[in-house]
Amino acid sequence: MRLSSTLLACALAAAPFCASAQVSININVPSIVAVAPPAPRYEPVPPARVGYVWVPGVWQYRHDAYAWQQGYWQPARPDYVYAPGRWVRAEGGWRWVEPEWKAAKYKEPKGHRHDHGDYDGDHYHCPPGQAKKGRC
Repeated sequence: MRLSSTLLACALAAAPFCASAQVSININVPSIVAVAPPAPRYEPVPPARVGYVWVPGVWQYRHDAYAWQQGYWQPARPDYVYAPGRWVRAEGGWRWVEPEWKAAKYKEPKGHRHDHGDYDGDHYHCPPGQAKKGRC
């Protein structure tokens, strides 16, 4: 009897902790804005900074109105090219496309042989799966 009373007391003490567990799910759905963004403002691009990429200023839609966000420097990523965010027409309105880093594409010089692929004189061929591993 004493063992079952102890187990019951432990179960009752742990019940509030189990009952308070929560699961949170965030779903980010791009929203459509009915009003077109204003024309971009002119911002002079500052002199280049080694190891940084200039992110141009953009209109951001906040609290039912557009607000200008000035451009800024962002650290560069080796072998990637920065693609700035932009507004695009969509479903009768405007949708914001987030900025992203895209892998830099380049063509091997003619006659150059790469260790991980074949070069046929006109095109460089990377073996399947090797580009994702950063080998081509």
